[in-house]
Amino acid sequence: MDTSPDRVGGIRLPTATGRWVVLTTVLGSSMAMLDSTVVNVALPRIGEDLDTDMAGLQWTVNAYMLTLASLILLGGALGDRYGRRKIFVLGVIWFAVGSLLCGLAPNAWILVVARAVQGVGGALLTPGSLALIQASFHPDDRARAVGLWSGFGGVGAAVGPFLGGWLVDGPGWRWIFLLNVPLAALCVPVAMRHVPESRDPEATGRFDVLGAVLGAAALGLVTYALIAAAWWAGAAGVLVGAAFVAVERRRPEAMLPLSMFASRTFTAVNVVTLCVYAAFAGFFFLAALQLQVVSGYSALGAGVALLPVTVLMLLLSAKSGELGERIGPRIPLTVGPLLCAAGMLLMLRVGENASFLTEVLPALLVLGLGMVTLVAPLTATVLASVDVGRAGIASGINNAAARAAGLLAVAALPLLAGMGPEAYRSAEEFGATFRRAMPMCAGILVLGALIAVLTVRTPKDKAAHCHPQCKVNCGLVSPPLEASGGDQARA
Repeated sequence: MDTSPDRVGGIRLPTATGRWVVLTTVLGSSMAMLDSTVVNVALPRIGEDLDTDMAGLQWTVNAYMLTLASLILLGGALGDRYGRRKIFVLGVIWFAVGSLLCGLAPNAWILVVARAVQGVGGALLTPGSLALIQASFHPDDRARAVGLWSGFGGVGAAVGPFLGGWLVDGPGWRWIFLLNVPLAALCVPVAMRHVPESRDPEATGRFDVLGAVLGAAALGLVTYALIAAAWWAGAAGVLVGAAFVAVERRRPEAMLPLSMFASRTFTAVNVVTLCVYAAFAGFFFLAALQLQVVSGYSALGAGVALLPVTVLMLLLSAKSGELGERIGPRIPLTVGPLLCAAGMLLMLRVGENASFLTEVLPALLVLGLGMVTLVAPLTATVLASVDVGRAGIASGINNAAARAAGLLAVAALPLLAGMGPEAYRSAEEFGATFRRAMPMCAGILVLGALIAVLTVRTPKDKAAHCHPQCKVNCGLVSPPLEASGGDQARA
């Protein structure tokens, strides 16, 4: 195994080694991406088999998002300091162990714990996947390699709901987790043999573990408060969140550098991110249940029904990024959320025995066009609003904000819509609460559009270029990541 320095940043894409690097990074990132989305399709069957209530289903989704959102910034820093390949491989193994535990879980709460373990693995491997691409390839091939990585990942995201539905209806829901084990068994040896190690020589080795713990605790307490209606936990979460902000303000190696928010554009776009990804997460969580519980679709039918959104993003993200470069971010970040809001309101027509062609498809096409319009310009504007050397941390903050917003939305929407603990077992009750939840999601999107039109401007002297990872993107749960600014920034 050759890991000499001349291989770091020198691999050419047409070589066998270049193809192996793309393969292993796509496999790793696809595992984490798929488990962020396909689980929604399996929720009714999980609830039935493990005899759990609505709170158990919420935690099945949120335990993963909680650890992933809390630790993804720390995962990127660990890779920069100790080696991106090493942390990536550790993350893949950790994720596979969590997946095996999920597949073998005898009850709902062991499944929830296993999902939290998965999230830790996802936080270690997700930042490293793109960082390895950026650090390994020759500068002349880097953009094309990132485009391939993003494209194959987009195809994986598009296939995910179909694959998840097929597994749930066929061998069973446990296989949506167990499938990750052989993928990891392929990914790890390929990474160890073909991917060169890389680090950021300027990384200090000091990590904001206290910040990560406080951030996770704050999110966890608020999430518990929303799911269990335990207001004491909400108050405690707010206090811990205040402590987190105080710690981050003082620590020189802060996980979340608050100085980043001195940029008005960076702050505004992150607030828009919170709004739109909260609505997306709430929508996809509830829509997968609505199609099965109320409309009578199978798990495979629900997965296929949701495909148009990812297919539209796969096909049109590049055009959206180019348009954003020409006209600036303000219009896409205003029009996009409004289109998404219209799509969610059209979902109010989806009830019992809903027709896919006349009721489901029109809503998802409008929603998909809205997501296409806003996702690539949103990411490009975040990166353009800060100095090049801070693009990695800016992207990480934006990605973590989206995941945290989704976490809180999945916790809050059932409570706000009045869903009882057994709502998903009753078509009548779930349908009524779904009709209350969709206008709430739409309202959050309208708020995001209003914030965008009032506050977002094109950063001065900084073109918001469509980065390669935005060009084929299926960011249903979070915006695409930009690698940290170490090796590639100096290339």
